[in-house]
Amino acid sequence: MSDCIFCKIIRGEVPSNIVYEDDDFVIFTNINPSSKYHYLAVPKEHYGLLSNAPASQDRVLGKMLLTIPKLSELLHLETGYRLIVNQGPDSGQEVHHLHIHILAGQKMEWHPV
Repeated sequence: MSDCIFCKIIRGEVPSNIVYEDDDFVIFTNINPSSKYHYLAVPKEHYGLLSNAPASQDRVLGKMLLTIPKLSELLHLETGYRLIVNQGPDSGQEVHHLHIHILAGQKMEWHPV
């Protein structure tokens, strides 16, 4: 999608602090952090919601979830972290390109519904 900010970051059209990249996804620093360390893991293929992910992305989504913990030192995950996937307007999703928030570096409160 040509006007998607995450697609522009992936294509190198918008500067970002990319901390990890491979053929399938990137991880970069969130410009509006909600914790001491706040990154976004973004698949290179554009789709807005997890429910819209094509079957071909099964491998990529699994790879993302399995790679994040392997980057523990790089992402400052040693003392714990939280992964969040916002889906749709009620969740507060601001960019309609699937992404995983990676929050770390501080004690986080839990507010169950």
